[in-house]
Amino acid sequence: MLEIYRKFLAFCGEENRKKFQRSILLGLFQAIFDALKIPAIAVMVRALLNGSVTTKDILLSLGIMLVSIAGAGLIKSKSSMLQTEGGYNACAEKRIEIAEHMRYLPMGYFNQKSLGQITSVTTNVMGNLENVATRVVMMVAEGLLTTFVILVMLAFFDWRIALVLLCGFLLYLVANNALQKASGRLSSRKLDADEKLVEKVVEYLRGMAEVKAYHLVGAKSRELNDAISENVKANTDMEMTLVPRMAVQSAIAKLTGVAMVFFSCLFFVQGTMEPLVAVVMVISAFIVYASLESAGNYSALLRTVDMSVDRAGEILAIPQIDLSGDVRTPASRNLSAEDITFKYEEKQVIDGVSLTIPEKSTIALVGPSGGGKTTLVNLLARFWDVDSGTVRLDGVDVRDYDMDSLMENFSFVFQNVYLFKDTVANNIRFGHPEAPMEEVIAAAKKACCHDFIMALPDGYDTVIGSGGASLSGGERQRISIARAIMKDAPVIILDEATANVDPENEKDLMDAIEALTAEKTVIMIAHRLKTVEQADCIYVVDHGRIVASGTHEELLAKPGIYQNFIAARREAVGWKL
Repeated sequence: MLEIYRKFLAFCGEENRKKFQRSILLGLFQAIFDALKIPAIAVMVRALLNGSVTTKDILLSLGIMLVSIAGAGLIKSKSSMLQTEGGYNACAEKRIEIAEHMRYLPMGYFNQKSLGQITSVTTNVMGNLENVATRVVMMVAEGLLTTFVILVMLAFFDWRIALVLLCGFLLYLVANNALQKASGRLSSRKLDADEKLVEKVVEYLRGMAEVKAYHLVGAKSRELNDAISENVKANTDMEMTLVPRMAVQSAIAKLTGVAMVFFSCLFFVQGTMEPLVAVVMVISAFIVYASLESAGNYSALLRTVDMSVDRAGEILAIPQIDLSGDVRTPASRNLSAEDITFKYEEKQVIDGVSLTIPEKSTIALVGPSGGGKTTLVNLLARFWDVDSGTVRLDGVDVRDYDMDSLMENFSFVFQNVYLFKDTVANNIRFGHPEAPMEEVIAAAKKACCHDFIMALPDGYDTVIGSGGASLSGGERQRISIARAIMKDAPVIILDEATANVDPENEKDLMDAIEALTAEKTVIMIAHRLKTVEQADCIYVVDHGRIVASGTHEELLAKPGIYQNFIAARREAVGWKL
């Protein structure tokens, strides 16, 4: 139990740890004030046994009771405030820390981990810590502290009853330890089931169009239902396993109280305990039971807190890309790759690629799907680190740049655009949150999206759905281009940015791309003939290698992948209805 407390406090960070430590210290004083009820009752019991209740006795008892209630109440209020601030601040800071940490993880991590897994950690797990952990940790601590203070106080009245309480307390701790071990075995399964459920729900919702189009409702529903069933079973098994152990723990707390009452009566009958002490001991038994019961009701969740801390810590323990580079501003944006290789797990994706991209030139990467084009672009922008070889910007290894200063040189327009659930204006100014509205509108006009934005219900203040679901593909692309224009980076990477655009949007999108790429270094992955023909140099990528390079005319004159690629595109264009 102490290890769980230590781990939780370490997880919370220095400032929040101090708040919890102060709260626990205040809990000790609260326990002392609560225990003052015993002498308050003792004063009246003594007066009653003496057969003479005076005003002085009443006022003294009332005074002690008021001090007890007022002191405990004030301290409880302050302690609860510290707990609340510490819990919410700790989880807010940890979410930010996780987000910052994930910014610098290699992209391979996001391929290995599903969105559901990441979502579960940042929502369910952090929610457990935010809403449950604080209450669990503090209520268990307060219950045990109150019992300890009463134990010490009883020792001054009668050491024999204090010994009875100590034995019961030790038995309670043994039962609690067994409860913790059982909870530890099941908490991991519960968190796994929660994670799997989030994963399947997210997958089902994101793939709803495909599920409906291909009538996959049965299969996908079965997977989701299986995840729900496993979640129900994991939670049910946890309850069925813990409830009997909690019952044993509760029984020990009750029997401890019964034993205290029994021995108090026994000692009184034997004449070895005064009536006043006997009555105080009986009343104390009920207070002890309430304290232990309070601690026991929450202690079963301590292992869930422990596991939740571990799950959040797992992400923070994942090694980041080496961030030891220097803040640099390159004099030129000449890019080069020298004999670079890269494996994804055991698969060789890039195998000995070398290329040169002069500043303000346009190069195109073409080749079969799965040939390594996107991976190559990701290596050039250091979304991953190469296994061997070197990628250079202005003659300097990209690993020698500070990551943020390196990213300032690149803007990206992807085939699958992601827009955030926010206003259109904020999506455009994503990289420059303080940019004035005039700059936002200017970027939107260059990206050919001003007109359709103004047609939205609230114009630039229209809140678009998560992922941009309320906009068409072409509209999303143009907003992403406006976002890139706002950044005004010297190197533009277009990853099949025009692949899924409908004909009526194609002209606007091409005009937007032209505005974005003017006087820039452009690296494009493209399947459209028009976008490839204008490139200064075309690299043909297949099986992780560059198998040919040159201008459109030079490559067209050589039999091979590129010639076949162009022939297929021309044949497709020639089809008419």
